[in-house]
Amino acid sequence: MQRIDQIIQFRAADAVRDLWGASVPGENIQIQKTRREFAGDFTLVVFPLLGYSGRSPEQTGNELGRYMVDHSEMLSGFEVIKGFLNLTVSQFYWKQQLSGEMCTPRYGFSEVSPESARVMVEFSSPNTNKPLHLGHIRNNLLGYSISKIMEAGGREVKKVNLVNDRGIHICKSMLAWQKWGGGETPVSSGIKGDHLVGKYYVLFEQAYKREVEALVAEGNARKEAESRAPIMEEAREMLRKWENEDPGVRALWEEMNGWVYEGFDKTYRRLGVEFDTTYYESETYKFGKEIILKGLEEGVLYRKPDGSVWADLTAEGLDHKLLLRSDGTSVYMTQDVGTAHQRYSEYPFDTHIYVVGNEQNYHFRVLALILKKLGFKWADRLYHLSYGMVELPEGKMKSREGTVVDADDLMDEMETTARSMSEELGKLEGYSDKERDRICRQVGMGALKYFILKVDPKKNMTFDPAESIDFNGNTGPFIQYTYARIQSVLRKSKNVDMKVGGQDLNEKEILLIRMIHDFPEIITESADTLNPSLIANFLYDLSREFNQFYHDYSILGAESQDQVSTRLLLVRVVGQIIRSGMDLMGIEVPERM
Repeated sequence: MQRIDQIIQFRAADAVRDLWGASVPGENIQIQKTRREFAGDFTLVVFPLLGYSGRSPEQTGNELGRYMVDHSEMLSGFEVIKGFLNLTVSQFYWKQQLSGEMCTPRYGFSEVSPESARVMVEFSSPNTNKPLHLGHIRNNLLGYSISKIMEAGGREVKKVNLVNDRGIHICKSMLAWQKWGGGETPVSSGIKGDHLVGKYYVLFEQAYKREVEALVAEGNARKEAESRAPIMEEAREMLRKWENEDPGVRALWEEMNGWVYEGFDKTYRRLGVEFDTTYYESETYKFGKEIILKGLEEGVLYRKPDGSVWADLTAEGLDHKLLLRSDGTSVYMTQDVGTAHQRYSEYPFDTHIYVVGNEQNYHFRVLALILKKLGFKWADRLYHLSYGMVELPEGKMKSREGTVVDADDLMDEMETTARSMSEELGKLEGYSDKERDRICRQVGMGALKYFILKVDPKKNMTFDPAESIDFNGNTGPFIQYTYARIQSVLRKSKNVDMKVGGQDLNEKEILLIRMIHDFPEIITESADTLNPSLIANFLYDLSREFNQFYHDYSILGAESQDQVSTRLLLVRVVGQIIRSGMDLMGIEVPERM
């Protein structure tokens, strides 16, 4: 069945043709949802049609309204307010919707086809010198969610990760472990691999700061002291050895990175995210160096007297950008050039989305300009999804480093908070220990994911763990509990035939159906704007309206069997939409709570 906005558009065109003998372009038929303070469901803007009717706005609206209601069983009434024709959708249409496409498991989803746009989404992009932190959580949740939403919107999506596994930051952890590790491993220490390597990165930074302060105290300028600190010179030398493939340095690098990857994998599994392909900077930087050197040969780039290679972006309103250091080692931009080229060669994308915080806005602008300067036409297909920073309320859950909120610690805290609040509210009574653990995990992770994804990605946000697990607010647990309530109703109605009966729908039932009717548009808009918060807040509004309906009307004890059958079908469809929408955000919904 056609959607009602399409039906209204066709009927309006028919009316203009039959009433006034004119053919009206589709863009002149403007349809919008009727504002809440007026009666009706959809509003047709009359003003663009006055040239066809030759009448006043009120006369034009009334003639159109009478014609459209008389010629479509999908419309039951109209009202003209100045130049706006408010149309009421008929019971017949809403019943057909409820008993038709809305009942299908993938309602609102578009199927991926060979003609679908090809999209690559890069997210996570961790460094192998420390564990994932709160910022990575927002990054991973956004990247994974928009990937699922775009796929639901009909795109072919490939999810990729770029592991920053080389560079001076890696050498810092390696050097510190050599100096002070004493052979410590994740097995010998009982410390998760990424946390163990992060521990030595912190030790390096502490030693480096002491050396810098000592040099400053001796009368050296701070910048000179930072450059001349012995431990930093050792780290730079280790990086040169790594790029020259020194066997000892490479062996240590592989061993310590292996610890980190094992730790990352545990965190990713817990977050519920996965990737189709993982790229490593240690491999892609080579392609980048080749491309940069070729650009140098062709005169697109230039070399300074110290041997470093640069791009001149002054014509684009920017400055000069370093691409290779004087010692020949690469910078981040170099490997990003190589990675982008490799990815397009393997998967000719229509769009490449980088999910990276807004502190990197300049970097991605420069990346696109450099690729374009190097002659890659697909550089215009790169898009930076620039998201705001996320913090915790001051003083809450400081990490062991004292500055960064660790992802694993945060997830532990979420599950602990979910357990304590659920027990306090009596929501875990009668469950086995295994069921309690499962529910607390689902509620804790659902609270974390929903609270982060309900905020527009472009905005900075503060994450409050306790507030996120409120069972009564705009939270994941509120929506999860609504779903569990729905499943409880359905379990009690196993022998009831769920179908639309002959009785008229009441106002609340129509409101719920209208909201469900909007779900495909919400998916489309969320996919187009890369904004999961549209789905999150839609699900909250739907859950809130359902709970009001549940409070006001009996479902299993309705006045007639027709009404019971209709309401149960509506309840089932609401639950299905909640489940589908939460899945698009990577959130599980418990069958029982």
